[in-house]
Amino acid sequence: MPDQRVAPERALALRVLRRVDSGAYADRAFASEARKADADPRTRAQAMRLAYGAVQRRRTLDWLIDAALDRPAALEPAVRDILRIGAFEIAFSDGVPDRAAVDQAVRQARALRGSSARTSARAGLVNAVLRRVAGEAPGRLAELERQGPAAAALRHSMPDWIAARLIASLGEADAIGVMEAASLPAESALRWNPLRGPRATLEASLPPGWRRDEALAPEAYVLTGAFALEDSALWRRGLAMAQSRASQMVAHALDPQPGERIIDLTAAPGAKTTHLAALSRGGARITAVELHPSRARALSATCARMGARVDVVEGDALGAPLEGGADAVLIDPPCTGTGVLSSRPDARWRRREEALPALVELQETLLRRALDLVRPGGRVVYSTCSLLTEENEDVVRAQGVGLDDLTGRVPPAAHPRLPGALLTLPHVHGTDGFFIARMTKGDG
Repeated sequence: MPDQRVAPERALALRVLRRVDSGAYADRAFASEARKADADPRTRAQAMRLAYGAVQRRRTLDWLIDAALDRPAALEPAVRDILRIGAFEIAFSDGVPDRAAVDQAVRQARALRGSSARTSARAGLVNAVLRRVAGEAPGRLAELERQGPAAAALRHSMPDWIAARLIASLGEADAIGVMEAASLPAESALRWNPLRGPRATLEASLPPGWRRDEALAPEAYVLTGAFALEDSALWRRGLAMAQSRASQMVAHALDPQPGERIIDLTAAPGAKTTHLAALSRGGARITAVELHPSRARALSATCARMGARVDVVEGDALGAPLEGGADAVLIDPPCTGTGVLSSRPDARWRRREEALPALVELQETLLRRALDLVRPGGRVVYSTCSLLTEENEDVVRAQGVGLDDLTGRVPPAAHPRLPGALLTLPHVHGTDGFFIARMTKGDG
């Protein structure tokens, strides 16, 4: 009798997609399901590729799938998720023959609950649709490519509004580069924490193939593949923190010094907060603000594990009772996250254009609060993981405060349109997309 088992990585990917359809965040659903499955590193990496790819490329995949259906609206959600995984492998993954992707999808369809007739009908549908996708996808995707920017959102599986605002903010070439990178695997990077031990101890425990990047982030280690850091002794000892190189640039921009009083106004989950503590060699007095109680508790636990002396204040960054006259303030406000879409697979589908004006208003208000809290001559760093002009250059310019020049230390990340600021682009720098600007408060 032929083997009808479903490969474990495909079974895991489907469970993640089913949870995402129910409202779960893709990264949290994946972490939970991988842990429950006790997936080995190879299975985990392949399942992440399938699950994240199917979520990220959902718009394009559904466009390919629906063209092969008579009644797309009648398709069962679970069957659609199976088809998304199969279509992703066929259209966007070179490692698996089309026939193997179709075979695995048919097996998954047969494994769904239902009568024998129903499972047989599902399997037949999946087989027919994916065979048609395999035949048509190359030509249809090539036609989208020929249509250029007009079809960029569909080709790169983006909401139209995000694609349009990226083009307006970055220009066509860079916007399309960002959209292409948003559906590729995210950078695998971590940060060495000197408060918990020497580099040599960290390096001895890393998987082969790592490299350092002194140009962007001196404490950064870039890995060649996925690494389950939170399951390792490195994480438990606080010797390393998962953090992109772009994110690590933020604390360096603030340049914390021993003896200074520093406020991190929007601190959780704590990567930048604990980096500030490390850069000041544990000598700065750091206050970290977090609105949500559960996140504040998690932040406190992270600081303790990383050996960072931080006073965590639970409250609203706009109204928390904070003493003014700080030497430096970091504000990393809520944003659209258009620079980190590769590591947050479902974020593009959760964002709404109509929410952008209120989000920008919040960003401006938080930056004004940061400037109020810092002493004359003190520093404020404003940073987002967005690439939209409305959330970055426009917010900074609205304050009427001149910018310090951050480009001397990291010339490769000099902002092309805002002198002194930094901007990383995923397709250019190989890391998250970040905007970073620093202001020194005047005496007036």
